[in-house]
Order: sequence, then structure tokens, then C-alpha cells
Amino acid sequence: MSGRIPREFIDDLLVRVDIVDLIDSHVPLKKAGSNYNARCPFHTEKTPSFSVNRKKQFYHCFGCGAGGNAISFLMEFSHLDFVEAIEDLAGFAGVDVPREAIEYQGKKHDYSSLYSVLEQAAIFYAEQLRKHPQGIKAIEYLKNRGLSGEIAKDYSLGYAPDEWGALASRFDNKLLLDAGMLSSKNDKVFDRFRGRLVFPIRDKRKRIIGFGGRVLDDSLPKYLNSPETAVFSKGKELYGLYELLEKVSKPKRILIVEGYMDVLALAQFGINYSVAALGTATSKTHLDLLFRFTSELVFCFDGDTAGEKAAWRAVKEAFPCLRDGRQIRVMLLPQGQDPDSLVRQEGVDSFERRILESKALSDFYFEKVCMELNLETVEGRSRLLTQAKPDIEKIPAGFFREMMFSRLKELSSSSALDVLENPATIISNNVGGSKEGLKVTPERTVIALLLQKPGMAEVIEGLEPNWDELSFPSKELLLDILSTIDRKQPENMAILLEAYRGTENEQMVFKLVNLEVMPRGNDEFNEDAEFKGALARVIEFGRRQYFDDLVKKRLKE
Repeated sequence: MSGRIPREFIDDLLVRVDIVDLIDSHVPLKKAGSNYNARCPFHTEKTPSFSVNRKKQFYHCFGCGAGGNAISFLMEFSHLDFVEAIEDLAGFAGVDVPREAIEYQGKKHDYSSLYSVLEQAAIFYAEQLRKHPQGIKAIEYLKNRGLSGEIAKDYSLGYAPDEWGALASRFDNKLLLDAGMLSSKNDKVFDRFRGRLVFPIRDKRKRIIGFGGRVLDDSLPKYLNSPETAVFSKGKELYGLYELLEKVSKPKRILIVEGYMDVLALAQFGINYSVAALGTATSKTHLDLLFRFTSELVFCFDGDTAGEKAAWRAVKEAFPCLRDGRQIRVMLLPQGQDPDSLVRQEGVDSFERRILESKALSDFYFEKVCMELNLETVEGRSRLLTQAKPDIEKIPAGFFREMMFSRLKELSSSSALDVLENPATIISNNVGGSKEGLKVTPERTVIALLLQKPGMAEVIEGLEPNWDELSFPSKELLLDILSTIDRKQPENMAILLEAYRGTENEQMVFKLVNLEVMPRGNDEFNEDAEFKGALARVIEFGRRQYFDDLVKKRLKE
């Protein structure tokens, strides 16, 4: 955990790190003219179309459209969020990330110390599983559940002795309290986990952030989890994700199950692509995290009433995450079965066949929402619209949303949806992730080259155009880029691009920076001449359009 990272540090980092050296350490590059090429790491291809430019500090794939600066590469390649990418980039450059202290429960904490004591606790629990006399009970329990020592080692399973101070007597009590490992009552502290099989919970960067514990008898509560702490939020983390990514960095699909033991049992049978929520419902945050690593998720819930309710809640949470190219399926197990029991009873092939034959989210959703409605009546169809329309409106613009509305219209036999969804609007709003290039126009050429070479702003400043007497579609964006260049004085394109991360213009700037102004293979292309020529055409068109607009306005008066 850390405070806000200063923008100046990020800009300096993008100057310090050569993007060619960074990417070459992950994907071997070969020099090709002024660029460096490789087969794209973000899609399957036989002929290299992934290009890295040292001068611009930018990468771009002509096949899938991926591109960005060094930070973008680490976020996509290593599945990191923004702060994690900055930390990794700083590590590559050999510098420390400036951190502002964050107050947690009124006190300032050193979070590295929390991670350290949690790691020490995990090591202690693993030792107790092997060496403590009571650990035999835990080992027998694991054997009875059909789990091997290899699985126990892979997931760092441990045993918490049935003692009040096994941890408290060994480690710093203040750190243990802050890490959620101790409880307190009447000014006395004692171990939170006692007499339990212990499941360490890691974040995707391998750090221990919390624990789950299961009793070895029939006492309650059966499962106990770490409380919310400065480094652990169960609504944001998933059990088994780190271990999954260690085995398969880009899984074809990820199975979401209900418990720790389900994850372990499936891994025992070689189904090592499952994760579990940590005693809480599957959330949008969980789904967004998983969609960083795969395009297909499968909800796997028990076939009882509780499992059906959990599946329905998960499906409702999923709608805002369902961009085009993503898929969610729902797999409800037979009554009385869970993944652990079913995979042992049916075998791996049969279980995986169930996964492949599970219901698409759209089918599950409409079956569920229509279950108690009489669609033969106007009232029933009206209730369907009332219930389904708000859910479908949460889906990001795109073809999937359009098809969900089409299905709703079909089921409700209603023309009321015609005015609600315009396919042209849906497609035009879906600007993210398209590999289709924009049409090259003079104004787009000016902006693209300006983004690629911020120093060209001096050419525009030298002309001193009267912007008030120019009218062209991208004028506001061009002025915003010029203002950003003037304010930041970026040393390269990577810094200028970073200034637009998270802004309303980010996607358009990304599209324009990828605009293929220069035909590939044309080594005689003169960027400066092309920029000046395109700028002259933009100014000429802008003046003519401005006066045409004036004439039209006066004719209307």
C-alpha cells in the first residue's frame, strides 16, 4: 500500500527507462531499420507485427492494435494495475518509488512490515503442519480429502496450533494485531487462528495478505477468515489466483468456485484454473480482476437454493464487465454435489465436459428472469421489461449489449425498445480495443505527428494561427494537446501519452498516436515536411470553414 505517486516521478521514470531495453527483457526484439520487431505477445501470429520505437518510446502491434508506453506494456504483459506497473518499472530502473504515508485507523504504518510478519506467520504454520503433534490431525484430514503433499506445498498449507499464544509469543504483537492475526479482549491478546488447517492467501504479486482457517471437527464456525486490514480486503482478492497464474499465465478460462477446498480438490485433479471468493459474494471488482487474465469466466456453484442465489447475484454483478470479447458461463452442479465431490465421482473428463456445456450467461439470465412471468400476458411482458432493462443497460456499449436488447425485445414482443437502442450509436461508442485504423486526414495527421513528436508544437507556435477564426472537427483536441505540451514540456511521446491516461480524451489520443501516417517500409518519409504540409491544409480548410459558417449564420438571420 502507498500514497499517491508524484506525477514528476512518473515522468522522470519514463525518461530513465528505455522501452526497447524493457520490452527486450520480456520479449526478445530484433532490429529492423529504425525500429525493433517481434512476434506480438498479446495475440498469436506467425509473422512479426509488433514494433518498438526507441525514439518515440512507444510500442505498437499492427496486427491486434495493442500499443502504448513502458507503463502500458507492463500493465498488459504482466497483468498489473497502474501502481504495480510503476513499482515494477522503478525496480527495472533501480530506483525507489516515493511514498507518502497513509493513515490507517488513525496511525501510520509501514506496510512492508505487515507483509513480512504475515510471511513469517505462514512459514510458522507450515512448520507446525509438519512438526507439531497436533499437526498429524490436519495431515490426516488432507489425506482423507484426497489431497497430496504436493498440493499442500504448492498452496503453502499450514496448521495453527490449538494454543492461545502460539503466534503472540513469537512475533511483534502490534504488527500481528494490525495484520489481523491476533484478537484482543479485556486488554489481552490471543491468536485468532487456533486448532485449524490454515490457507495462506496471496495477492497476485505473491505477498501473503491474509489467511483462512478450517476446523478439523464439527465445531463452529467451520471457516474463519482474516479481518479487513490495511493490506487485505476480501472484496478485492481471490483465493488461488496467484497459484493459478504461476502455472498458466494466460488461462483459456477461469472457474470461480465457492471455497478453499474446491480450489485444492480441482488442482489435485489437474484442473488448476479455479479461484474462490473469500467468504463474500463474487463482486464486479473480482470479475474485473479476472478479466485481466482471460476472456472467459465460468461461475461454478452448488445446485442447491443457496448456490442458485449466489449464481444469480454473481450474474447481476457481471453486467457492467461484459464488454465485447468477454464471455461468462454458469455451471450449476447436481443437488448435493460440490466441485470436490463431483470431480471425484465423475472424473476429470466428465467434469470438464460439464464446464464446456455450461449455460451462457445470457441464457441463464433470461431463463431466470422469465421463470415466474407469464409472457402470454401484457402484464407479464411489461414486468419483464421493467426487470431486465435496467440490468442490460449496465452492459458497456457494443454488440453484446445490442444482442441482449434484441433478445429482450423478442421475448417481450415489444417495439418499445426500438427508440432505446441505436445500433449505430452502440458501435460508434465502442471505441476501446478496436484494431481498425482511423481514416488519415490532414487534421488527424497533424495531431498524430504532434503526439509522436511533441517538439513539433514549435512549428505551430511560429505560425501564430488565430484559432478563433479556424473551424475544424478536432480543433478542441488539438488545442488541448498543445496546452498539455506547453504545460508539461514532455521529453518524449511516452510522457505526453501518460498525461492522458484516465482522461476523457485517452482513447482518441491512443487511436491517433497509432495512426499509420507513414506507410510501413517507406524510409524516405519526411515527418517534418508531412507535418507542415498537413498543418497548412488544416489552417486553409479551417479558415474557409469558419467563413462559410459565418455566411450561413447571416443568411439565417
